[in-house]
Order: sequence, then structure tokens, then C-alpha cells
Amino acid sequence: MPAPCQPHHHHPHLPSLHGSMLLLLALLAPLARAQYEHMGYPPGYPEPEQEMYSAPHIPADTPRIQLRLAGDKRKHNEGRVEVFYSGEWGTVCDDDFSIHNAQVVCRELGYLEAMSWSPSAKYGKGEGRVWFDNVHCSGKESTLALCASNGIGVSDCKHSEDVGVICSDKRIPGFKFINTLPNHVENLNIQVEDVRIRAILSSYRKRIPVTEGYVEVKDGGKWKQICNADWNPQNSRVICGMFGFPGERKYNARVYKMFARRRKPSYWDYSVNCTGNEAHLSSCHLGQGDMAEGKDNGTCTGGLPVVVSCVPGRAFAPTPQSGFRKAFRQEQPLVRLRGGAIVGEGRVEVLKGGEWGTICDDHWSLLASSVVCRELGFGTAKESLSGGRLGQGMGPVHMNEVQCSGFEKSITECLFDKESLGCSHEEDAAVRCNVPAMGFQEQLRLRGGRNPFEGRVEVLVERNGSLVWGTVCSEGWGTMEAMVTCRQLGLGFASSAFQETWYWPGDVSADRVAMSGVRCSGTEMTLSHCLHHGAHLACPKGGGPKPAPDLVLNPQVVEQTTYMEDRPMFMLQCAYEEDCLASSSRESPATAIRRLLRFSSQIHNNGQSDFRPKAGRHSWVWHECHRHYHSMEVFTHYDLFSLNGTKVAEGHKASFCLEDSECDEGIDKRYECANFGEQGITVGCWDTYRHDIDCQWVDISDIKPGDYIFQVVINPNYEVPESDYSNNIMKCRCRYDGNRVWMYSCHNGKEPQYIYFKSLQNNSVILRVKGLIPLVPNHVIA
Repeated sequence: MPAPCQPHHHHPHLPSLHGSMLLLLALLAPLARAQYEHMGYPPGYPEPEQEMYSAPHIPADTPRIQLRLAGDKRKHNEGRVEVFYSGEWGTVCDDDFSIHNAQVVCRELGYLEAMSWSPSAKYGKGEGRVWFDNVHCSGKESTLALCASNGIGVSDCKHSEDVGVICSDKRIPGFKFINTLPNHVENLNIQVEDVRIRAILSSYRKRIPVTEGYVEVKDGGKWKQICNADWNPQNSRVICGMFGFPGERKYNARVYKMFARRRKPSYWDYSVNCTGNEAHLSSCHLGQGDMAEGKDNGTCTGGLPVVVSCVPGRAFAPTPQSGFRKAFRQEQPLVRLRGGAIVGEGRVEVLKGGEWGTICDDHWSLLASSVVCRELGFGTAKESLSGGRLGQGMGPVHMNEVQCSGFEKSITECLFDKESLGCSHEEDAAVRCNVPAMGFQEQLRLRGGRNPFEGRVEVLVERNGSLVWGTVCSEGWGTMEAMVTCRQLGLGFASSAFQETWYWPGDVSADRVAMSGVRCSGTEMTLSHCLHHGAHLACPKGGGPKPAPDLVLNPQVVEQTTYMEDRPMFMLQCAYEEDCLASSSRESPATAIRRLLRFSSQIHNNGQSDFRPKAGRHSWVWHECHRHYHSMEVFTHYDLFSLNGTKVAEGHKASFCLEDSECDEGIDKRYECANFGEQGITVGCWDTYRHDIDCQWVDISDIKPGDYIFQVVINPNYEVPESDYSNNIMKCRCRYDGNRVWMYSCHNGKEPQYIYFKSLQNNSVILRVKGLIPLVPNHVIA
């Protein structure tokens, strides 16, 4: 993908389109083509070819085998390759294994293609025989049994060499399960082309998301119902989890019985057998019983089609009135996700002892990830991520070697090792959860860009009873609005947000302004959830995800380096020119003393890409006094507040040269301010602004002794996109007695930190908000 373009300046001779909003989007990681298919491709992009499945011809003398993916999975479409042969499940050795072998395995299981493969029992050691060793496939074989090998059952491998594969999410259209071993059907994983919940009752057809209806599987290109003869609540739990819902509930069976009498269902030939812990139906087994044995093909004697009714998370409740009462609510905010590009993904953080911390990825599994997802009101996990893939957290590592049964209400109920020795934030665990299909991606589109990830933003709105496409007014459009747009489209983080109206033309039919006055906080799921004008538009101007950086201030450094200094005005000339002093300093004589609250700032880049200034080198400002270029005029705010929230010391709007002061081991510095060098902060590095440099202070000359709140905000105007803005703020308690100053209880994030303790006076439990209420002895809250 081309590098993000800098916004052009408007040229008087270029045509302008009123109300157009332009946005450049990039992926968090390379995005598979399939993830964009449901939105349609812009003109000039070839539509992907749809390959229809046809049953392979297998020679009569070929050994009959069945395959499945097992072990410690991170996604439902990956795992240890297991082979069923001669009445026994076994494994495949990694000797001479290749991507061509993986391709044969994945296609035999009904997936479009293989993404990768892993040696050395990555998904755990299997059991039984090692059925295949030294396998050599061309990639075109219809079954692994047709590939060259030592011979089935001939191997010198141990289970420490068991091979695993990762297949694509997409299944082969029209794929039909073929059972060549009918006596052992209950051992096989379910392999179907697609699954859906189809709303049957009229009251549910218009609801978004679909929470209740028939469970249907696509088999041989046709949608079929499942007989409920052997259906159980565990099966329903798995289905609901797949579609983004944390749990299932009872439904009115009588109504569905009446419906089934009127229309004859078309039944699938098999039943389902889940434990309730599976993250996806494909991990369940084919059930035993009449249907599985094929005795009553295509019918369901005395039974009905399977129906599920799911409980949505509160954020996805269908209607504000009845929906919220029936929605899943999180009991306590003990868990949160941070650093994710879209809803339902992020680094897992848990609250313990009033402090947010992370989870070490040792033994981190799809099962534990699903507990987190359900706890937060999502469905099961579609992916379990390790190695700080969604950014590194701050603070302690609270949990390690987490082991869950899968039925816990919270990840904090799972077994875990409280000692996190050897775990660093490079091993922070993360999740990607299944979320309900809300149709958000169909309400927004990009047009006129060079690729599917950039272009003019166009929204679908209702006008005079019809749905029409229109543009978004560019007035006030910025990075936060771009971030929400990226999230809504599932494309990751925004790379740039443009207000120019001529950059990409978009669709001529959508030139009218459809939305104006858009203001987003950055947490909304859709652009329509942001503040915006209603029917009365006002537009004075006319109308995968790219990796993002994540700046985090180290609070301990602020605590440890704070002190007070008195300086005369004649030693503060440069700081005065750069507006680093309180407004009262303008009237001060050269010999007047200014009292400064000094400290060091250590700003880490814990994200996935370098933090670079928005402005190009041509627009950097040279400051003669300090002899360096400022690449960002407003980079940090320093403020002092009274306990009731009133600002008492004017914020220091710091403009700095950005550079790498120090880096983690193994990472090289890339940015240095000297000699008009490139500016930025590399991933894994930090920029330290020492306490003894100019402007690294707050002017407290005018404040009285007392207790205060000190606050630092990095990148306050969101000029540079980041993956997580919630950790850009740091607060401390500050005490000033007129002669000395202390900084304590420093913490990152906007959330207050809670401390529970017992009052010695009445034995009642008291809630104290850390950072807002003076932490002094014998203090009791009324």
C-alpha cells in the first residue's frame, strides 16, 4: 500500500465538491482480501473468483482417513493435525512438512487455503500413533493419504514433533461433508460451509442484531435446519458465542411448533454434540443418534428445527426499552480491553488492588480468551493473541499461566499463578472477540481512493422515507472522527484525516451533505453514535488496520524526580519567549523570583509503529533561544488543579523536539533532533525530558500551600493517531507546604483508582477515590 499522502493545500483552479469528507485509512496489519468482500470493491477492482466445491475422485485403493484440528488452539481454524485411521486417532510428524502439505490438509477440511504451518508440537503433544512421516505433497492432492510418505504408520517421530496448521477463515463455497467412516462419525469435527441464525418470527426479522431463530448450516450449497432431537443447551451456548452473544436464554417453543407445521423444514443429515466450551461450531463433534447414523435421512421424526435465543451484551441490545432489560450486563468492571483497533479486541487488563495490570501469555488459550470476551458482553473469542500483539501495557503483570474451565463468569475466577516472575509486557495477552453483526459496515463507505482503505467518507441516511448516500461535512473533522470511521469499517486505525474537498471525488450521486457537526470522543462504535447535527444540517465549508503508536508516560519517574526551585526572571528569558511561565510573569521585573515545580517526563512508545509528528520538516519552527526545531507546537499539557477540579496553575503547553533518549535492549535509536535530524519516538524507545531543562515545569509562583492534583496530557489535541488515547493522561496527588513539594499516588488513565478500607470509628466500609481525596491519616468520608 502506498505511504499515506500529506494533505494538499487547496488550489483555486481545482474543482471543489461541497460537503466532502476525505479520510485515509490503513490496516492494523495486512488485511486479507476476503475481509473486505462484503463491502463490495470500488470500480476497477476485480471481484474475487468464487470457486464451487466438487467432491474429489479418490482411487479405490487409497487408505480412507479423516482429519481434524486439535490441541491448544489460538483460533478455531488452526491446530494440531490429527488423522483417524484404522479405528484410532493419531498425528503427523513435522519432518519434511511444507506449506503444500498444509494446503492439502486445509482443503480436505473444507477451508479455502492454508495460511501457515508450525512444527514441534506448537499446539501441544498428541496421543496415539504418528500416522504420517516425511510427507511430500504437491498441493493438488485431494487427500493427505495420496501424498508420498514413509507409508501410513511408518514413523520414527515422537509427539514432540507433531505438526500444526493455520487455515483461512473462509470455507470452500458449496463444501459438503463426506463421511467415509460411518462407524466413527461421533469422533469427527463438524465441517460445514457456513452457519447462520435465521430470524423466523416477524417480531425478530426487523431486529438488529438477529438474536433468535433457526440454526441453519450450509451443506452442499443449500441451507438446512438441524433436528432438535439430540440438541442441548451447550450447543446453543456455542452458537450464541459464535455470533457475538455471551449467553443463551429460553424461547417460546409453541410459536415455532406452529410455524414448522406450516412449512416443511429441510434437515441436515447429522446432529451436533458440543461441550459448551467450543469457540466455534467447527470444534464440536458430530452427534450420535438416528440422524448421525443416517437412518432417517432428511427428516426429524417427532422433532422440530433447532431454535436458539441469545442474550446480547448491553452495547448491542436491539432496542433501548425492552432490549436493555434483557441484555447481558457486566457486574463489575474488573476487566477491560485496551489498544485494539475495532470493537471487541484489545490487550486484556485486569483490576487488582486498585491498579490496572496485564496478563502474561504463558498458557494463554482460546478458552481463557472466551471467558474474557463473554465477561465483557461479547461472544466467544475468535482469536487468542500473545506476545504483546496489541501493544504493551503499563503497571504490574497481575496474572500468569491462566487456566479456565470455560464456564467462569470472570477471568479473575480462573486458576492462575500469582507469581509473574520472568513475565514482561512483551508477553501481554490479548483477544479478538466475536461481536454481533450490527450492519454498521453497510452504513458507511469510502469512495474515490487508490485502494479499498482510503477515500471520501460517504454515509447512508434516511431522507424522505428512502435510504440515500451522502457526504460528511468536513468542518471540524479530525483524527478522532477518522478513528471511529476506521473502527466502523473494520479497517484498523486511521492513518490520516483530511478536510480538503477535492482530493478524491467519490460518487457523483452522493455529493450532497448527509451529516454535519460530527464530534467524536473516539470510543463510539459508529459515526452515527458521535455527536452530530440532526435533520437540520449546517456546513459552512460545504460538505486490517494500519499499526499505530501508543505513547505512555512513566508515572514513577514523575514521582521520583519532583522538586521545587526558585529562579529569577533574568534566568528564564528563553522560557518566557516560549510561553512557559504563568501570565503574571509578564509584569515581573528581571530580579523577581519565580517558583517552579520541576520533574522529569519519560514518554514511552508502547504501540506498534513509530510516533512521528504530523507536520512535515518544511513547517517545523526554529527556536533561536533553545537552538532546536519544534515539530509539534502542542505536545504536552502540564496542569495543577485544586481538589474540586479548578485549574490553579496555568498549563504549560510544551512544544518539543521528539527523539529517542533510550531504547529497550536490542532496539536501535532512529530519531535525533540535532542537526535538523528526523524527529519521532521509535517503538520500544522513550523520550526523556529531564527536570533540569527549560519548560519542564509548572509555574506555581501564584498558588497557596495545600493539596492539589497534578495532571499531564500527552498529544492533547490528537494531532497524531494513536491506538489508545486513554493512557495519554497521568494524574498525581501533589502536596505543597510553602517550602517543599511532594508528588505521590501517580497513575495513568482517566479512571480514578479505588481503595477500600475500614473506618476505625464505626467499622463501616469506606470508598476512597485515589487521586481525588486527600490521603491523610484519620480522614473519614462523610
